[in-house]
Amino acid sequence: MTRTYRLDDGRQTLVLAAHADRLPVVAYWGARLPADEDLATLAAAGALDVTGGMLDENPDLSICPETSRSFPGQTGLIVQETNGTPITPHFRFESESVAGGLALTYRDAVNGLSLIASFAVDPQTQMITCQTTLDADRPVRLRWLAAPVMPAPQLSDEMIDVSGRWCGEFQLQRTPWSAGIRLRENVTGRTGHEHFPALIVPCRGATNTMGEAYAFHYGWSGGHRMVAEELIDGRRQIQFGHSAGSDLAPATRFETAPLYITYSDSGLNGCAVSFQRHLRDRVVTWPKPNTPRPVHYNCWEAVYFDHKLPVLKDIAEHAVKLGAERFVLDDGWFGVRDDDTTSLADWVIDGRKYPDGLTPLIDHITSLGMTFGLWFEPEMINTDSDTYRAHPEWVLGPPDQILGRQQMVLNMALPAVRDYLYERIAAILADNAIDYIKWDHNRVLPMQDAAQTRGTYALLARLRNAFPLVEIESCASGGGRIDFGIMQHTQRVWLSDSNDAKERLRIQHDAALFLPLSVTGSHVGPRHCHTSGRVLDISFRAWVAAQRHLGFEMDPRELDAHETAVLTHVTAWWKANRNWMQTADILRLESADPAVIAEQQLAADKSRFVVFAGKAETSAQIVPRPLRLTGLDQAAMYHIALINRDEAHHLSRGTPALKSGVMTLSGAYLMRHGITLPWSFPERMWVVEGAKQ
Repeated sequence: MTRTYRLDDGRQTLVLAAHADRLPVVAYWGARLPADEDLATLAAAGALDVTGGMLDENPDLSICPETSRSFPGQTGLIVQETNGTPITPHFRFESESVAGGLALTYRDAVNGLSLIASFAVDPQTQMITCQTTLDADRPVRLRWLAAPVMPAPQLSDEMIDVSGRWCGEFQLQRTPWSAGIRLRENVTGRTGHEHFPALIVPCRGATNTMGEAYAFHYGWSGGHRMVAEELIDGRRQIQFGHSAGSDLAPATRFETAPLYITYSDSGLNGCAVSFQRHLRDRVVTWPKPNTPRPVHYNCWEAVYFDHKLPVLKDIAEHAVKLGAERFVLDDGWFGVRDDDTTSLADWVIDGRKYPDGLTPLIDHITSLGMTFGLWFEPEMINTDSDTYRAHPEWVLGPPDQILGRQQMVLNMALPAVRDYLYERIAAILADNAIDYIKWDHNRVLPMQDAAQTRGTYALLARLRNAFPLVEIESCASGGGRIDFGIMQHTQRVWLSDSNDAKERLRIQHDAALFLPLSVTGSHVGPRHCHTSGRVLDISFRAWVAAQRHLGFEMDPRELDAHETAVLTHVTAWWKANRNWMQTADILRLESADPAVIAEQQLAADKSRFVVFAGKAETSAQIVPRPLRLTGLDQAAMYHIALINRDEAHHLSRGTPALKSGVMTLSGAYLMRHGITLPWSFPERMWVVEGAKQ
């Protein structure tokens, strides 16, 4: 007897098949199959032959490969008795449910274990969400539990995973498939700049805009493990779960985080659109869903810890003239915090800097028409703080641990810690007109502990329940904690501490494989970048920030008349377009010139688009190559305009049509030939608008 199950979303089909009472295998995952496909025949058609040097039957590459079935690779579950004795599960079918998706329950009666695998399909975002739960009849120790294990395609030569560093997040790594395991193990206790929990497996010949690709994201903010393995028989498997051994205490229930998977037949962009839409429309819960994303101002790189009320008021007045709609007061407003060595965890307004509390500043901000936001770093503590002196036992890890940014970590698994933090933060929010929190996390954990992440989620959920109209940004030294797990509790991410537009151009481009505009903060930094030392033109800085959720993070009083005019103009353009852009799909374009990083933001109804073509380096050739667009209606005509053609340098001496006015061209031409842009220096951006006729 073979049990079969089919999941469809209009673009992809996932077929599970289970022989007798064994755990099911993924018999097919890819482009949508005909509705009348015989699934039992399909499952039989994919069975592998057996030859010399093999077992008499191929062990199942199931959704949780089992040691008990002689599986020759990484198993999906490693579990022990509380005394460390290994348990070797052998699961058999118990029940199934198709209400609201698919849930399969398997039981190992001898070892007292139950395994539940769940799958949910979203036809609008074309995302499949899957998760594994392990229940035990008595407390056991978990070493490893994989979310439902997926096969990887055979017609693939490489895989793409994501690494990075501080001020250099979202670096794509391409690794050839070969026999054995590609293992990514993040034991830092947070998502990390270095370990974004995702994998893309392109099939041979796939690009941003064409070909087949499979993509995975593990929605968890703690440490994770990724396994991409080619078995000795050539089959390939993908596993994601919490980092091995991060569930420290014995328990009777363990759950993986959701694993988000999608298949695309339109290149990497098809995967990107699914992730962007699913995060924006299904994962994030918006405090004010019908409110446009406000232009952000953050004072960190203007004043750092040197808070003076008259200075902050003056800065706010300059920021609002540029178009800012939200003012965020960053680190330095609490305790006696004049540098990063003191006061974390105290969360009491500094009476030296704010003798009348935050009210005078907030009143001034709101009188200008802006809302007010405030920085916190709730999970951290300085040893030079009243809280540490009162409760040193609240610290996670040993007393003699290595500090990070002069701080230690609070043990968020302790209810007393969460209660204390809630009371302090809630008091600030209740007493002040605050609609935004920048929630920072500036060091890795001294030890990995999944309970730390669950405790943070619990505190965030409690605060959001009490203050449902307050928006929260996830920041962790920039992009150190960006994932769909933290985004269930927050609405914005700080993609990188780098405000260098050249670096941001690349970071944003690669992060768009997973993140939409609406959640991705991007700020216009100072003329002289504080993290790179580079000096960049105001136009380039402004247009790069306008690709995402626009903000400013500099002292606006430093701007000269030209810079002020440019930034005011770009901000006004962004405001005029943000309503459609915040629901647009970000499509990465294939640039014939490696020096150009280009994207196309396409409206949800496909009626309009904007192309950002950023030149990061000097081109190898003397004049620009045409830039092909994507996702358009081939038969439709489009009005095309270069909206910043006044920025052309006098060395651009030719007469490309885009320099002089609006053109009307077919979608077929724009996608098969492309737009021809004027010449420019490096570190410049061309912006092209298009509208369907």
